[in-house]
Amino acid sequence: MDDFIRGEIDAEIIEDDDSSIYLSIGDLMSGLLMFFALLFITALLQLAQKDVPKRVVIGNVVGQMKSNHINVKVNPETGDISIQESILFAKGSTELKPEGKAFLRSFIPVYSGVIFSKKEFEQEISRVVIEGHTSSDGDDKTNLQLSLLRSSSVYNYIFYEMNFPTKTPLSQKILAAGRGEIESDKYDNPGDRKVVFRFQFRSDELKKDIVKTSL
Repeated sequence: MDDFIRGEIDAEIIEDDDSSIYLSIGDLMSGLLMFFALLFITALLQLAQKDVPKRVVIGNVVGQMKSNHINVKVNPETGDISIQESILFAKGSTELKPEGKAFLRSFIPVYSGVIFSKKEFEQEISRVVIEGHTSSDGDDKTNLQLSLLRSSSVYNYIFYEMNFPTKTPLSQKILAAGRGEIESDKYDNPGDRKVVFRFQFRSDELKKDIVKTSL
């Protein structure tokens, strides 16, 4: 009889120990979930704060283009400025038209002026890429070469034939690249033939780092 009672007591003790272990694990998991939730919320707040300088820069670019009557397409989310082929080049050509040179003379001083108008703008924009783009008409290799030569023509004209107050600092941020037909429609679309001035924002780079850290 005593052995039976002792066995029941031992079983109850084991059950109590198991319950304590399960409760401890549950509390630990709840704590971890709470920690990661707070970490995620903090990351979201940091991402929102990092977007502020970027939006201010883009807003200033849009405003200056309008106030100086420079007719370009500005992406309000990225700040990308698209300049259609017809403004800069004859179809299939890599040589800037006189009208294209005149456009760059009016556009570049204003565009560059925004970048260096404030220290925080200059710091926020890590790089500017002049991208050549083509439509899907023609073969890949030819289009890639055409796009690169066009972006190089724009770059060379800006830095070898133009003079403007922020020329030297801009030269340290800018590069030319050819994208060919990578971003073009499947069918030939004249709107795909363009040169794009694309910002690379420091806040975007930081956002990627924050996301990686929070995962």
